[in-house]
Amino acid sequence: MFGKKKDDKLSTEQVLAALSKVMDPDLHTDIVTLGMISDISINGGKVHFKLTLTTPACPVKEKLEQESREVVMSLPGVDEVTMESTASVTPRGKVNGKEDVPGIRQIIAVTSGKGGVGKTTVSINLAVALTQLGAKVGLLDADITGPNAPLMLGVSGYEPTTRDNKIMPAENYGVKCISMAFFVSNDTPVIWRGPMLDKAIRQFLRDVEWGELDYLIVDMPPGTGDAQLTMCQATNLAGGVVVTTPQGVACLDARKGVAMFLQMHVPVLGMVENMSFFVSPQGERLDIFGHGGGKALAEELKVPFLGEVPLDTEVRVGGDSGHPISDADRESPASQAFLEIAKKLAAQVSIQAMQPVGAGA
Repeated sequence: MFGKKKDDKLSTEQVLAALSKVMDPDLHTDIVTLGMISDISINGGKVHFKLTLTTPACPVKEKLEQESREVVMSLPGVDEVTMESTASVTPRGKVNGKEDVPGIRQIIAVTSGKGGVGKTTVSINLAVALTQLGAKVGLLDADITGPNAPLMLGVSGYEPTTRDNKIMPAENYGVKCISMAFFVSNDTPVIWRGPMLDKAIRQFLRDVEWGELDYLIVDMPPGTGDAQLTMCQATNLAGGVVVTTPQGVACLDARKGVAMFLQMHVPVLGMVENMSFFVSPQGERLDIFGHGGGKALAEELKVPFLGEVPLDTEVRVGGDSGHPISDADRESPASQAFLEIAKKLAAQVSIQAMQPVGAGA
């Protein structure tokens, strides 16, 4: 008797008009304009629709779902709202004729200006975190002369096979992986000039059976050399992530990493400060390498700051044992940091995918 007034003219247009009030805070556009709403059905006072997010790792997933339900429920004549929530990663548009890799929607290069900042640790844990959020993820170890991603991902004993002239990648924790480490013995140095590095990376991109991936994380070698040049030129990158530690010398080199991406017209998706601080067993916080250098640099260079990862011995243990902290202890501060960084990274990829071709690079 005191419920909502029934409106026999409840229509799809009304539902869309209500949902158009829900804004994606990262993309600054309403979810109807973004094409996130489909499959609207109305049966009396019951309304059903489908919400398709731009990434399964959407950091505002719960917010968008709740607001979508509420605005439709507020319509006159609506008694019940059901919603199917899914995600589809938007591929990046063509850039300057660069080739896509079939089946891979977004390729993310992770680099650092110098060695020793934990770039591979960050790459692997971000890949694992993205799979936990529901994404299909691969990891390409582009450090051809110093490949150690397989050890840290727990697939160092993998022996590659081929199928239909494609190399089958290793897989662990839901992450597919290819690396030069699978093709040489542990004590055999890879002493190659630039053209050979170039060929190997291109083969790993296109001669591997990656299947359907939302994200391919490319773990780059440190610096701004041949591997970086190949990745920026060989394919259509979603963007680059630069890893640093807080101290000044690392930030100085990280600055070069950002400049390299910008010079190659690759969007900078953000910066990560690794080994940001240490919390002792007594609960005392120690800024062993200083603190905040990465965030300050990101603000100075006007690139997104994705987050900071604490210094934790279990991160090192996980890398040595092949059991990344993101899976080994999901509730640890480091794991939670990687999870939040993965969400922010996915959001930045979505933002770049919505930009006009060439924008943000």
